[in-house]
Amino acid sequence: MTISEATSATPLTPAEQRVADALASHRLPGKVIVLEALATTAQMAAEALGVEVGRIVKSLVFKGADSGTPYLLLVSGANRVHERRVGRLLGEKLARSDADFVKAHTGFSIGGVSPYGHPAPLATFIDETLFGFETVWAAAGNPRSVFEIAAADLERTTGSRRIEVT
Repeated sequence: MTISEATSATPLTPAEQRVADALASHRLPGKVIVLEALATTAQMAAEALGVEVGRIVKSLVFKGADSGTPYLLLVSGANRVHERRVGRLLGEKLARSDADFVKAHTGFSIGGVSPYGHPAPLATFIDETLFGFETVWAAAGNPRSVFEIAAADLERTTGSRRIEVT
């Protein structure tokens, strides 16, 4: 594994610290881990961690085509979102969001969007596939950082609803 736990030698960025604080506030055992290389994709993160890509949580932000509501989808790295099907589940057609929309609603740049640390609560949905793993890995506010968590803890602490995304 090519990771090192964040220490004083590798200080956390403000975005990473927001995630670390959120993990602590939920009394979760996970810690922010700083990777030696950027992991801007699920595949890159899986390779850096030495885990299968399905264990990587992609935090994807869509917006309601009519309402403009941001929707956070926590998706297994092995899956692609079937936008029409998920839109029907949410009751609204989904539109892809741009980098500015993602940053405005999550406080993070694409590639490092975390399930935690947003400026305001988001309607959040979690991929059923993630529950097939003992633990999963999610971005911690920066493309270089991640944390490990049980899918059930992620569901409970984000207030997310389980859905089938494919």
